[in-house]
Amino acid sequence: MPNTRSGILLAASSLACALLFPFPSFADDENKTESWRLFVADHSRPIIRAIDATSGKEIGRFDVDGYAALSLGQSGRTIFAVQGEKNVVHAIATGITLSDHGEHRDIELSDPKLLQTSITGDKPGHVVTHGNDVAIFYDRDDKFDLLSESGLAEGKPDIRSFQTIAAHHGVAVPMGNHLLVSVPNMEAPVKEGELPPRLGLRVLDRKGEQVGEVKRCTGLHGEATSARLVAFGCEEGVLIARPGGIGGPKVEMLAYGSSLPKGKVSTLLGGTSMQFFLGNYGEQNIVLIDPDKTAEPFKLIELPTRRVDFALDPAKPQQAYILTEDGNLHLLDVVKGAIVKSETVTEPYSKDGHWRDPRPRLAIAGDLIAITDPRHGLVRMVDSRSLKEIRSIAVEGQPFVIVSAGGSGAMH
Repeated sequence: MPNTRSGILLAASSLACALLFPFPSFADDENKTESWRLFVADHSRPIIRAIDATSGKEIGRFDVDGYAALSLGQSGRTIFAVQGEKNVVHAIATGITLSDHGEHRDIELSDPKLLQTSITGDKPGHVVTHGNDVAIFYDRDDKFDLLSESGLAEGKPDIRSFQTIAAHHGVAVPMGNHLLVSVPNMEAPVKEGELPPRLGLRVLDRKGEQVGEVKRCTGLHGEATSARLVAFGCEEGVLIARPGGIGGPKVEMLAYGSSLPKGKVSTLLGGTSMQFFLGNYGEQNIVLIDPDKTAEPFKLIELPTRRVDFALDPAKPQQAYILTEDGNLHLLDVVKGAIVKSETVTEPYSKDGHWRDPRPRLAIAGDLIAITDPRHGLVRMVDSRSLKEIRSIAVEGQPFVIVSAGGSGAMH
């Protein structure tokens, strides 16, 4: 039988020592800090600027080959500048590294820099990261590339190519030991110079072998990850991929149903701390998607005018922000499924014209929403609670696409 009395004495002695000689607190020898950086692509010139969100100062300027769409890696360490018209993807190290230590998180800061390795292919389109995997899809080639984000930072990305049946405007998503890849419709009539439409989704293993049958998803466009789920927009509904066993992910269709008007989802965002998706549904509606509600997974939310951009708040999972063409910013309560506040933040920006005309874009940086205003050469910093502008950052040229990287942690 264990000596309970000795155990009590030892515990009491340990407690006394702790009271007399307290263990050092992380707060005693560490400096808690929060840092956010904005990466802004110019609409008229092949330039990407890195801006400190607090001071508004430019801390990096990177010349690239052409017009760049920006994508932030899941780790927050890498920005991917996709230049489809120049057949190249450049990578920029954000200079912010967050590492988890259980009871606290560390943050390391360094200068942002353009990485030496660039990835080339015939019209790169979607870049999707999951963990350390980066998938780059090429619209005018019958392949996508899979590489390592950490290897890319070290100049050794370890690029592997996978076949996509035929060139098409599609996407590839890493998911555990499998890859989710769009499928072109090879039987559809296609005019000369055009690409075949999307027919559905297939699952590949890491050897490139197909697992199971093709899942139908007509006109597949738009993808997002929430928790362990991946969603794709289709004409029939939203396709949901769930982690599976040896047979690979389980893929199922959430049909739109008769309660929704005619339309479809083609852009998706995925919740972080809460499992849900937010998608467009035409230009003047959005839908909240609960993948576990089999009866009515979609909740339609009508907007006053057409949507220009929208974003989810990673730190406040119940909040989303929608900018409409009348210049108003709307706060959506995801739990209530309703817009609860609206404020004017820019002049009106009509959705008429070319889809790539310079219009505002949103990025979340802590408690602030950064909104590009290309007409006035500004990034407007808006409080996420009041939706009021608290200051603006002057940016040379036409600031257009924007992403943010950062967070809070302890600096040693």
